[in-house]
Amino acid sequence: MPEFMDVHRNMNGITKEALQAAHDADVAIQSDESVEFKSAWADPESGLVYCLSEAPSADAVRRIHERAGHPADEVHPVPIKV
Repeated sequence: MPEFMDVHRNMNGITKEALQAAHDADVAIQSDESVEFKSAWADPESGLVYCLSEAPSADAVRRIHERAGHPADEVHPVPIKV
């Protein structure tokens, strides 16, 4: 299944606990769209959050994030990784 990296902006001051809660909210409903969220990273200072997932499409990733209450600003395919 394809992988995607998505970006959330303006999450300044996000804590590890808040990141975990957001990730858990995605995971709780990810099967509705056949998405598997693998990891999430955050920089509280810049407000950037990144999530890596496997999904049938970028739209599936978007829909899960929107339903979980934190829409992604960008979703990018990851066609090559090492």
